[in-house]
Amino acid sequence: MKLVLASASPRRREILALLGIDYTVCPANSEAPVDETLPTEEAIVQVARGKAEEVAAQYPHEVVLGADTAVVIDDTILGKPATADEAKAMLRRLSGRTHRVITGVWVCGKGFNRGFADAAEVTFYPMTDEDIEAYVASGEPMDKAGAYAVQGHGARYIRGLNGDFYTVMGLPGGRLYRFLCE
Repeated sequence: MKLVLASASPRRREILALLGIDYTVCPANSEAPVDETLPTEEAIVQVARGKAEEVAAQYPHEVVLGADTAVVIDDTILGKPATADEAKAMLRRLSGRTHRVITGVWVCGKGFNRGFADAAEVTFYPMTDEDIEAYVASGEPMDKAGAYAVQGHGARYIRGLNGDFYTVMGLPGGRLYRFLCE
C-alpha cells in the first residue's frame, strides 16, 4: 500500500519507514485548533482528521494519513512551544511528574474514513533550572509537543514510559500498522 502522509514530521516519516510502509509526503497547510469542548482524545483525533481530509482533497484516489500529538498534564494540552520561555515553562511543569501523550490518527481514502487515539504515560525525572536552560538552548524542544523529544536528548529526563514509545514519538507503530492492514 502506498500512503500519503499529511505531515512534514521527520519522526513520523521514520516510524513509517520502520513499519515498512511506502509513502509520499504532502504536509497539510493548516492545523485546526484543538476543540476544548470535546473529550481530549477525541479533540486530538479531530485535528488529525482535519489534516488528513485537507490533503485527501488533493489526492482523492490515495490513502491519506493525518496525525497530531499532544502532551496532557493537569487536564491541560501542551502543544508545541511558540517561544523559548514557553518551552521552559512546559518543561518546569513536566519536571518530576507523570503526564499523558496522546497521538490522534486519521486515515481516509478509497472508501475508508476513520481514526483512533493512542495514549502513553511518561514520567520525568526532576529537572534543574540548568537542565531546562541547556535543553531549550539546544533548540530540540521548539517543534515538539510538550517541548521534548523522547527519541532525542529529552531521553535524559525520562524516568519511565507506560505505553507505546512510538505514540510518544508521533505515531503509534504497532497499532497503526494493524489499523492500516484492516
